[in-house]
Amino acid sequence: MLRSLLPPRSLFSASPLPTRRLPPAFPSSPSSSLLCRRLLPLTTSHQRPPPSSSQAAFFSSTPARCATLNQVLRGMRKGKRARHAVSPALSNSRCPALKGVCLRVGVVRPKKPNSGERKTARVKLSSGAVVTAYIPGEGHNIQQHSVVLVRGGRAQDCPGVRYHLVRGALDLGGVANRTTSRSKYGTKKPKKATVG
Repeated sequence: MLRSLLPPRSLFSASPLPTRRLPPAFPSSPSSSLLCRRLLPLTTSHQRPPPSSSQAAFFSSTPARCATLNQVLRGMRKGKRARHAVSPALSNSRCPALKGVCLRVGVVRPKKPNSGERKTARVKLSSGAVVTAYIPGEGHNIQQHSVVLVRGGRAQDCPGVRYHLVRGALDLGGVANRTTSRSKYGTKKPKKATVG
């Protein structure tokens, strides 16, 4: 009697939608599962779209299906493009810095929105490569045939400039009257004046 007065059972049960088990991509052996895990990416092409508010929450314990062997053999997987080096002349020789000789010293205009005059030098490295390097800091004392030390690092607003000169090394002197960030510009600590 009471049972007939109660609403149907389907209103109380929030059972998930039925899910379909997919056949495995490889025979179930330890070596094939290792190959599937190591070589092939997980694909989500068989998953259903997210449920609307009227549907019950969709949940599936079925693992995502691996790519099949035929898909791999057909060449469906695309390799990643190799990242290019910021400072190729140094990365090819695997050196943090190289010595070089200045061929000429010049000035370049930075790209928009910056304006000014950026000091650069054309340098022939000891490896034989010729590069354009940025001279950091205010003022410099190098000219043609000066021996300088070149490190990696591009000048952000100067196209084609991928190297920096090291201040305070070899023929390139440090920045005069520099008080902050002195180690970047090769400036010694100023001596305190003695009273007496």
